[in-house]
Amino acid sequence: MIKFCDVSKVYDTGKHAVTGLNLNIKDGEFFVLIGPSGCGKTTTLKMINRLIPLTTGYIYVKDKPITEYNIQQLRWNMGYVLQQIALFPNMTVEENIRTVPEMKKWSKDKMKDRVTELLESVDLDAKNYRHRKISELSGGEQQRVGVLRAFAADPDIILMDEPFSALDPISRQNLQEDVAKMHKKWNKTIVFVTHDMQEAMSLGERIALMEKGKIVQVGTPYEIINHPKNDFVRQFLESGNIETAEDQTIQQLIDEKYFSSIESPESTEQMNIVLSPEDSVNELIVALSKETSVFIENRQTQSFWKITNKEVMAYLAANIESRGDAR
Repeated sequence: MIKFCDVSKVYDTGKHAVTGLNLNIKDGEFFVLIGPSGCGKTTTLKMINRLIPLTTGYIYVKDKPITEYNIQQLRWNMGYVLQQIALFPNMTVEENIRTVPEMKKWSKDKMKDRVTELLESVDLDAKNYRHRKISELSGGEQQRVGVLRAFAADPDIILMDEPFSALDPISRQNLQEDVAKMHKKWNKTIVFVTHDMQEAMSLGERIALMEKGKIVQVGTPYEIINHPKNDFVRQFLESGNIETAEDQTIQQLIDEKYFSSIESPESTEQMNIVLSPEDSVNELIVALSKETSVFIENRQTQSFWKITNKEVMAYLAANIESRGDAR
């Protein structure tokens, strides 16, 4: 879907923001760019939709160089979400969401149906929210509308630049869950920039860790957690309170109540992957790289615990924090 070939960006000041970047982002993938401030991740994101022109190299979208696209058509096919929400305060929720569909000359009925579908996909009642002014919404609701606007015209690609970093922890977690759910429902290619390793591990199917304008390691959450390429990656994991899980079992998560609920699915067909409490947390992480949730079988009661990636990462973070306190 998106391919970088020897891409570099040098600003007029002589600063090298990105150097020799080679990267393939797959169709329908949730791909995360992460790294410390100034590492080039936002520059990399903005080069995809030509908000920032590259200096050397090529970026391809669907095997076609982005310079060969009409820039308006290119951006219409890429939803964009900023940390600064940039909603139009004089417009209603519905008017904000349908901005790009109107530019693309969708019919009124089609736009109305799309707004309804989007609002209900994040548990906002369409009847109550579509005519509200932006000033009537909380910060979390405004950012949710900003995300919906990016999805509104059904683009193939969604670019997200630290969209949740200004939110309180509860709003942030809710929006992370909403975006993960929307990604699974509509199978969009999402490129997501963050500096938060736990957020990256929770959302990303693959993660690219950047340092000083270069990619240090690309891999799944499991690969990065358990096979960090060098000391920089290990230190970044530690700064995000992420640790390896080689010797930990799922039973430890159960004992410390890191699970969302005990559920009894109506049939085994409803279950994604079933593990046992004796399996390792490593095996659970691998399973969660393929599914949004995994069932753990309680053989004694013949019921199931349902565990998500977010709960695993919360457990690992708490575990390393407790060890730090002990020291």
